[in-house]
Amino acid sequence: MAAPEQISSLQNPRLKRLVRLRDRRARDEEGVFLIEGYREIRRALEKGVRLQELHFAPAWFLGENEPALLATAEAAGARLCELGKEAFAKVAYRERPDGLLAVATQWKRTLDDLVLPASPLLLVVEGIEKPGNLGTLLRGADAAGCHAVIVCDPVTDIFNPNVVRASTGVLFGVPLVVAESPAVHAWLRPRGIRIAATTPAAERRYTEADLRGPLAVVMGSEQYGLSEFWLQHADLPVRIPMAGQADSLNVAMAAIITLFEAVRQRTGG
Repeated sequence: MAAPEQISSLQNPRLKRLVRLRDRRARDEEGVFLIEGYREIRRALEKGVRLQELHFAPAWFLGENEPALLATAEAAGARLCELGKEAFAKVAYRERPDGLLAVATQWKRTLDDLVLPASPLLLVVEGIEKPGNLGTLLRGADAAGCHAVIVCDPVTDIFNPNVVRASTGVLFGVPLVVAESPAVHAWLRPRGIRIAATTPAAERRYTEADLRGPLAVVMGSEQYGLSEFWLQHADLPVRIPMAGQADSLNVAMAAIITLFEAVRQRTGG
């Protein structure tokens, strides 16, 4: 491994750029995003995400595997840069950094890029506002074996650092598309993919609906739930019964409950 550039000054322009990349406009202008953390960067490399730069600070390392990761990143074309402890603390967005922060190239995928099996299970989310929820939704979709996640009318962007963090790097492995709701509906229909939509107004419980076969589980925003568009086009309106005082669930929790009921039915129990 070649000797990397070293930065210790807190006024270095490259540090200031890394801080700016927390902002969506700066990320989109450059077509890049940030990945912080050993596990997330390792998963990005495993999935072929292009790392342009990898900034590291040995003073923050938590284990002994970091040198091998640095070598892998450099072999894949990443430019390495060593930061002092205070310099890394300035650019890290985690409360407990582990000394690794990468700049990666954004990618774009369309609905027609998706390659699906004969009986796909999809998660469609609409108007998600909180990056942490979107990241957790990706983790849940991955755990349930979803073949793709489709983000409709997003409020937060999929490359928000907190989406990357909350997804624990699953963002890099689950096929993910961003599109408008009408376009997604028009894409689902000719493929025979039924739409299951959770709503408190539904008469049928989610465990009583047939969730086998080609299916898209649709979830709405944290504040308003599903829009009228999706409620009107739902083939299977279902509700999750609530026994306590709470009248709603976190969107990620509701999605995971519904997805795993679909998995249970599709695998025979």
